Amino acid sequence: MCAYTWQTNHSHIRATYTVHQFFDTYPFLTGLVSFFLGFLFMPVVLKIAKEKHFVVKPNKRMSHTGEIPNIGGIDICFSFMLTFLAFEYGSLKESQFLLIGLVVILFVGFADDLLDLSPLSKLLGEMLAGIAMIGFADIRITHLHGFLGVEQMSVAGSYVLSFFVLLAVINALNLIDGVDGLASGLGILYCLFFAVWFQLSGELSWAILGYSMTGALAVFFIYNVFGGSKRKIFMGDSGSLLLGYLLTAFVFRFCTMNAYHLVPDSLACSAAPAVCVCVLSVPIFDTIRVSLTRIWHHRSPFSPDKNHIHHLLLRTGLNHIQTTCVLLAVTLLFIGLALIGRNWNIWLLTAVDFALCTILTVILWRIVDLKTRNNSVETHCCTVDNDGCG
Repeated sequence: MCAYTWQTNHSHIRATYTVHQFFDTYPFLTGLVSFFLGFLFMPVVLKIAKEKHFVVKPNKRMSHTGEIPNIGGIDICFSFMLTFLAFEYGSLKESQFLLIGLVVILFVGFADDLLDLSPLSKLLGEMLAGIAMIGFADIRITHLHGFLGVEQMSVAGSYVLSFFVLLAVINALNLIDGVDGLASGLGILYCLFFAVWFQLSGELSWAILGYSMTGALAVFFIYNVFGGSKRKIFMGDSGSLLLGYLLTAFVFRFCTMNAYHLVPDSLACSAAPAVCVCVLSVPIFDTIRVSLTRIWHHRSPFSPDKNHIHHLLLRTGLNHIQTTCVLLAVTLLFIGLALIGRNWNIWLLTAVDFALCTILTVILWRIVDLKTRNNSVETHCCTVDNDGCG
């Protein structure tokens, strides 16, 4: 009996090891697992949202009609977390604290979706989640790659900068979530970029995290963009904050590996911080531009408006899907720039990145102004014609 029990347990352990070994060999398949889980769970999330009235109603800042569920982040979190627990919990030494931080940021976002938290309350919640990642998991920026002449950072400087970057990335992703498929589409590109890089660098645990989030986001993207009136769902802050939090962890790990030469020479990025800025150019530059514009007009940088990049594109006559496609294409352009300039001087890559962002923004402003003037002329002509007919 004992021999039989030992043999059964041994077979189970061997089978489990074989499964994990298989997914370590093909880590991208974890994306299919999270996609499958998210696809199964999404109808349940939609049903709960409608029954419990977890919905957002049409308002002056939104162009949708009808009540739309806004807890898509729950489905993203569910499918991602299950895949995380199945394949990487325990393999990644920081996993328990990273998991705690993800749960905290999810609740902060969910509370904001339901209660509309004040900016201060939301900020405190994000910092609490940051403590789990930066303080306990010790996932943070410790090296500046020679930027401003600084290599190894002091502990205090490391914590301050890490919290600043965390809050900046989280809120940048939160603010860019304004049209169908945009935040999730950008998230898919970002997660794939880091997942592939981690896989090629031998960091399979981090690669699986990236692929798992990609699969979870893909399910949401389908429902958000192609769900129609009955199955449409919004990500909500629960999803955008969760995505921003995980992307920040990717950025920190990416910079750390490059700073301490933990990657093959063919994949090394001496300008790693600038590479991350370049990859995340769309939300980062848009947040900086919008915040400075609000301050220039003597308004709070947290005050809502319709001056984001996706709002400007909508004013050119593009619809939601076209706007998303344009910004995804622009993101691919910046990812290409990041790969080309990964070993440039940090100042040079950052300058080229911001110069390109500025040029594209100025072009967009000109198009918007031209479109506005043409619409004004058409309206004036129609008014004159109507007066004449009267």
